[in-house]
Amino acid sequence: MKILIIENEIYLAQSIATKLGELGHICEMCTSTKDAIKSHNYDVVLLSTNINGQDFNPVIETFKRSIVILMVSYISNDTVSKPLSAGAKDYILKPFMIEELIRKIDHYQDYEKLKKRNEAYEKYLAHNFMSAKHEQSLNVELPVFVSSGFQKYADSFAFEYAQKENLPIHFLTLNDAKAMSTIDSLPQNCVIYIIDYQVLKKSDKKIFCDLIAGKNAIIASTEKIEDVNYPIIEIKSENNVFDKSEILPIEDYVKFIVLNYQDKYPDTELSKKLGISRKSLWEKRKKYDIIKKK
Repeated sequence: MKILIIENEIYLAQSIATKLGELGHICEMCTSTKDAIKSHNYDVVLLSTNINGQDFNPVIETFKRSIVILMVSYISNDTVSKPLSAGAKDYILKPFMIEELIRKIDHYQDYEKLKKRNEAYEKYLAHNFMSAKHEQSLNVELPVFVSSGFQKYADSFAFEYAQKENLPIHFLTLNDAKAMSTIDSLPQNCVIYIIDYQVLKKSDKKIFCDLIAGKNAIIASTEKIEDVNYPIIEIKSENNVFDKSEILPIEDYVKFIVLNYQDKYPDTELSKKLGISRKSLWEKRKKYDIIKKK
């Protein structure tokens, strides 16, 4: 990582830089906040609050995308509370062990990675669920069973519910042999999303239903759900194409694909994916009375 050390005690700054350098980090030093804000693109900024007469806010604002850790000799509003409110991530009290500083840096680096990864997942899920809109109310009590021939509809319901309740979500499939023991060990303050209920044997379904009693569980099945003493929600897809237990006719499948993907792909690519000509695609639209949006 690239680290900026803002410290007017030269010996201390050099000592920190040497130890961090031995661990493979690239360190640069400066003795004033004015010099610091001339720089940019640092992963971590170690900011000493012992520099008299310095305004720390410009530094914190300049490096708001970096991990700013305060190095303080005493704790007060000016040295800790105000800088933390301005956007600094944490502080460490002098004198400190370099191992403790490394632990803090690693902690916040991992946190930032997870935060960015989570943001990417949320954007991907929101995009992915655009084609699986449902009208089902999220005001339900758990545990609840969700039946849908199209798995994505149940997925959308579960993730939207967890987001509404601001709870973490744990995903499990009953195809996993360890699923039962995992369910039993999960905490109460989370949503447990369980799929593939249809794979359970009849004798195991009773055990499973007893296991989820009192848990915040959403259980999904691609088959009709019967003989459970819990609420059952049936979510049908927009065109009912995936709500049939039998193998779909080719014509139904083509109609569904054209309806749901014609705005995502040009006709040349859509017809290629369906294995038909553009003329045939035009004829399908005419046959199914599908109007392509301009």
